[in-house]
Amino acid sequence: MTEHRHHLPANDAGTAALQALDLPVALADAATGTILLENARFFQVFPSTGEVPEALATRLPFLDPETFRERLASGRTVTVETEVAVGARTRIIALDLRQIEHGERPAWLLQGRDLTKQKEAEYMLDSYAKLAEKNARELTREKERVEKLLLNIMPKTVYQELREFGTTTPHKFDQASILMLDFVGFTEMAVARDPATTIAELNDIFMALDRIAELFGCERIKTIGDAYLAVSGIPDSNPDHPQNIAKLALRARRYLERRNQAHPTAWRCRIGIHTGPVIGSLVGLQKYVYDVFGPAVNMAARLEQEALPMQILTCAATAGLIGDDFRFSEVGERELKGFGTKRIMALEAERAG
Repeated sequence: MTEHRHHLPANDAGTAALQALDLPVALADAATGTILLENARFFQVFPSTGEVPEALATRLPFLDPETFRERLASGRTVTVETEVAVGARTRIIALDLRQIEHGERPAWLLQGRDLTKQKEAEYMLDSYAKLAEKNARELTREKERVEKLLLNIMPKTVYQELREFGTTTPHKFDQASILMLDFVGFTEMAVARDPATTIAELNDIFMALDRIAELFGCERIKTIGDAYLAVSGIPDSNPDHPQNIAKLALRARRYLERRNQAHPTAWRCRIGIHTGPVIGSLVGLQKYVYDVFGPAVNMAARLEQEALPMQILTCAATAGLIGDDFRFSEVGERELKGFGTKRIMALEAERAG
């Protein structure tokens, strides 16, 4: 490897030029490691310990040139960074070491560079970058939180339409299935018991119903007090929506039956299901609510009101759609407000495969 030698004049002119430099510069004997020459700036940055002759290891305890001897002898430059107190401030100094010829002997030339402003700028940029990353993460978390809240009050496809276009269009569905569930004696229960306990249990039940609804491809639209409204076939069409809503009704009743066996307070429900035309739309300007309207919703509500505790009622027309998959029992004809006389059936169970 070809050696690169740097020459520093040892005459008085060279010394004067060295002293005039605003950068800390010093010269040390390569063989002994003692300081031969330094300028005022070097002395200011790295004050003398008073020893004569003074060794680099004494003046600069952070620097061990012996570990770099081979690299320096080959003509390579070694850079070491350190923090030093200069007056009332702390400075970050980079010392560049390289071997040169001084007279007839090899010497180490030390040249200091003040990196304080550069490091401060890098620190500020790093701080700004970290702050920007933190803000981006917080914005992402807030966006996800808002999205989660909106998905709790509207179907995903409706939310996607709202996000993309800023508004949604009401949709008419010629055939969809509705479930309306209400609890027997909830008002009396809420008054007689500890309200916090009652609401906590209701919340647990609603969360369980949400999981069941999702399992069977249904969508919970809303809760009104202790009432629970779910749909199938809205807003995404599904040819099996009558079967899905029937499975949701049966599984919801089974869940409550099993829960009542393990809890001191029995929760009994009435359920009405119906299939028919429905309109789905987002309502409200500042407080969004996705709601469904139409004859099928009203019929499901009327059937729920006619049901006995833990009974699932539907009309003969809906039962006819899924009669091959489910067992029904005859309830009889009932006068339903707004619908006249209807033949009512009770959903009992799913037929064995």
